[in-house]
Amino acid sequence: MNELNMKLQGKDQFVQDMYTNVKAFKSKLVLFSRQILNKSFTHFPTLATLKEACVKVKKYSESLDALHEEFCRRFSDFEKIDKSLQLVACPLSQDPETAPEELQLKLIDLQSDPVLKEKFNSLKLNDFYASFNEAAFPNLRRTAQKMLALFGSTYVCEQTFSIMNINKASHRSQLTDQHLRSILRIATTKLTPDFDALAKKGDQQHCSH
Repeated sequence: MNELNMKLQGKDQFVQDMYTNVKAFKSKLVLFSRQILNKSFTHFPTLATLKEACVKVKKYSESLDALHEEFCRRFSDFEKIDKSLQLVACPLSQDPETAPEELQLKLIDLQSDPVLKEKFNSLKLNDFYASFNEAAFPNLRRTAQKMLALFGSTYVCEQTFSIMNINKASHRSQLTDQHLRSILRIATTKLTPDFDALAKKGDQQHCSH
């Protein structure tokens, strides 16, 4: 659970990557449950040292099954769009016949284009779809935009609130909403300011007075 939690944290994660980790964890739970029921503790070395472990295998297996069911319930919405996520994440390996009808022909064009294949292997996924000619791949580009725009985690929101709480402390009570807005913008942006240009601009404004 801790390993999964760490994989789901961080910026610049697309929902299909995060859901892939969740699906892998669900499959592991099924494996764990079956193996423990058969009194195999390969992946639980600490449990294997307990004398009463073999007596309680059914209890352990049922706990793992319950956890698996809870994960299935909580991520059921992603299960509904899993095919679309896979299509966007791995367009070169998708069978065009299983794709939505409005995407089939363009998917074949994509898979047959060596230039686009090279771009897929060298660019980040969002940059790859951004490089599409909108007139040539309108539906495929639109589908990718919908999937890539999904929020798979509240990590960025939680991180922003943490930054706000750190800065909006009792000993900084003079901060206005405008100050706080500027602090949050600086703390969360990926842009690197051109300090030299800003300094020159400030000098020019000062000289004009």
